[in-house]
Amino acid sequence: MRYQPDRTTDTPGQTKLTRSHRISGRSDLFPKLVSMQKLIDAQNFVVYRINGSGLPSKQRLVCELENWGSANPVMNKAFIEAYGEAMIEHIEKSLLPLMWNGRDSDSTAETPDFAAFTQRLKPHLLPFAGVAFPVRLGSVGNGYIVFTAKFMDLASDMIVELHGRSCQIMMELLSLDERRSPAAEALSEREIACLQLAGDGRISEEIAEKLGLSVHTVNAYLGSATIKLDSVNRIQAIAKAIRFGYIS
Repeated sequence: MRYQPDRTTDTPGQTKLTRSHRISGRSDLFPKLVSMQKLIDAQNFVVYRINGSGLPSKQRLVCELENWGSANPVMNKAFIEAYGEAMIEHIEKSLLPLMWNGRDSDSTAETPDFAAFTQRLKPHLLPFAGVAFPVRLGSVGNGYIVFTAKFMDLASDMIVELHGRSCQIMMELLSLDERRSPAAEALSEREIACLQLAGDGRISEEIAEKLGLSVHTVNAYLGSATIKLDSVNRIQAIAKAIRFGYIS
């Protein structure tokens, strides 16, 4: 059973948990994120998941959902360059929402009545302001729901509302992963061994020497593991293997 926040409470600004309908895929999350975006007149949203500690810090923050459109590669790279390391460091210590101001003087994210319960990131690094809601669900499922805008003025009850909804989004993403992983083709021992060494920073030649294989065979194992994990490249395959518990 999973739950989602509902603002039908006796005390304004508080959330309660109600039953959530089972989602069938990521497409079901998109309208929920758009609804959250519209509540605060944001221009875009992004969902980031944090992968295992075996990867360099800037590769650990992985974009799962977004509506940046054709600008996605540029915007995503700029965002991670600006705040990726700070966000990973922050979520290990705090669950307070993060806010930042954009480059222009009128590009700001404000929260006049809730300032003590948010933290500020370094301003003027990006062409937009925004807010990031951290979610920590244990060893997996951690990440941020991010909203960006030219200007943002969030009251306390709206911050509580959106933070609760962000937790639900991440829980649903995690549940989708858990449902997909048993159905995925199991990795072989050789594929797991190659992924583990690749995750430790070894190149194919080093993995081949370590396992007594040819470089061609190592690349074949890594390629088949990438396909089985429904990943676009080796880095994403390593991240998913960590998330699913194949490697550490």
